[in-house]
Amino acid sequence: MAPGGSAFKEVLELVAECDIATSKSENNIAPTKGTVILSGKHGVYSNNGVHELLECPVCTNLMYPPIHQCPNGHTLCSACKLRVHNCCPTCRYDLGNIRCLALEKVAESLELPCKYQSLGCLDVFPYYSKLKHEQHCRFRPYSCPYAGSECSVTGDIPALAAHLKDDHKVDMHDGCTFNHRYVKSNPHEVENATWMLTVFNCFGRQFCLHFEAFQLGMAPVYMAFLRFMGDDNEAKKFSYSLEVGGNGRKLVWQGIPRSIRDSHKKVRDSQDGLIIQRNLALYFSGGDRKELKLRVTGRVWKEE
Repeated sequence: MAPGGSAFKEVLELVAECDIATSKSENNIAPTKGTVILSGKHGVYSNNGVHELLECPVCTNLMYPPIHQCPNGHTLCSACKLRVHNCCPTCRYDLGNIRCLALEKVAESLELPCKYQSLGCLDVFPYYSKLKHEQHCRFRPYSCPYAGSECSVTGDIPALAAHLKDDHKVDMHDGCTFNHRYVKSNPHEVENATWMLTVFNCFGRQFCLHFEAFQLGMAPVYMAFLRFMGDDNEAKKFSYSLEVGGNGRKLVWQGIPRSIRDSHKKVRDSQDGLIIQRNLALYFSGGDRKELKLRVTGRVWKEE
């Protein structure tokens, strides 16, 4: 329900009435802050309907200080105040710089459930702590880990695994060892390119194997790394190794898979994986060095 009209009077009856005549002079008052709590509590949350008045009528998100209002009492969030060019979207009056301190004060008394309640989070938070919690809630959806394109799909791990298979046509593999061959006919062209070679199921969990070709400074390189489909604290329970070689030589990398909470770009830019210089990669390939032929092998194990 959009705040405004008679519904807004409910708030004004609960706290001191907003003094529109003096609010302009109070515009520089610092926003009221609730106590920052990173862990919530189980229990009954505020359900008196007042929290519905805190929904911005433009974006429908919950409003946080500074909450603005027009002379007729219609409220909206500070971000939308800029979007509507200082014109009230309900009555078209000029918004000015009126703060609704009453509604901000009412928000302090509310306790609301995490917006990821339907995904398993049962905690309840003070209004001003809720947003901070939701940014780090362990039940929040994961972003699609496919690195070959910008994909906006989010969801839980089973849904994303099905999405990778059905929509991105990624190969799915069962087992804790892998063996992949990468061939490129013109290795002297190293464009920024990425491939998710496979997703494999191991120990009942899913892992994504990535392979990259990009410029590291002035040097063209190839990089392979592993990401874990789950949170970082779970990823640390596993280790993996990668190996590439040829002509009696080999490179070996051992590390901990990164959570898909970390973006593909973040992992790549941190160089947290097996990196192969192009000249060495061509040497591994053998022959006349005109075609790149790399075989990447590896395994995953669970730390005790």
